[in-house]
Amino acid sequence: MTGGASGIGLATAKVLAREGARVLLCDLEESSGASAVAEVEKEGGEARFVRADVASEADVAAAVRACVAAFGRLDCAVNNAGVTGAMGLIPDCSLEAWERTLAINLTGVFLCLKHEIPVMSEQRSGAIVNIASGAGLIAVPGLSAYCASKHGVLGLTKTAAHETARSGVRVNAICPGVIDTPMLRSAIDASPAMEKMILSSAVSGRLGSPEEVAEAAVWLCSDRASYVSGESMLVDAGTVAR
Repeated sequence: MTGGASGIGLATAKVLAREGARVLLCDLEESSGASAVAEVEKEGGEARFVRADVASEADVAAAVRACVAAFGRLDCAVNNAGVTGAMGLIPDCSLEAWERTLAINLTGVFLCLKHEIPVMSEQRSGAIVNIASGAGLIAVPGLSAYCASKHGVLGLTKTAAHETARSGVRVNAICPGVIDTPMLRSAIDASPAMEKMILSSAVSGRLGSPEEVAEAAVWLCSDRASYVSGESMLVDAGTVAR
């Protein structure tokens, strides 16, 4: 579980724990790791924390090895770590900001898939869920790097689903809408323009909760979704459908 110390990642880990899973939480925030582990364990699951930067192949490979060493196998993975990135029109977006957003949101998912798939393929079973965004399906002016990265995640998901179709491994994506997470709150605090854009896009009249996304992710990880692969599931209360 990348980005597992807060938001959608932590909510998903807690739902997995209620289902009886043992969970490895990965995040950059070591200070939040211990409290996240404690929250997961309150739900009845076994949890461990590993600090990992998903933009680092060495970190990602080490996290996958740590999971197998701790639990003996890797049955499901939720690749959730991501950033919003800087807001601004394309001519105003710096190359540094562009590269950092893609490094975390897109290359990070690629690296996770690269190291998760071989373990699951050897087991002949496994389910992977990549957390994309509604912005992976539509344009969001002012968030070019974020949109590009999330569109890329959906392409990676479909390609991985085809490549693993005969291996017992399923790969899907979730496209959340506007979800009340610390990352969203941080973006709102940083930019009044961002707040206006986010609130105007919530067609249901409210923000979604991390738990609502988590339930979808856990279903896709479960055997209840045994014939679902290559899917990009919207969890957005109809925002993209308008």
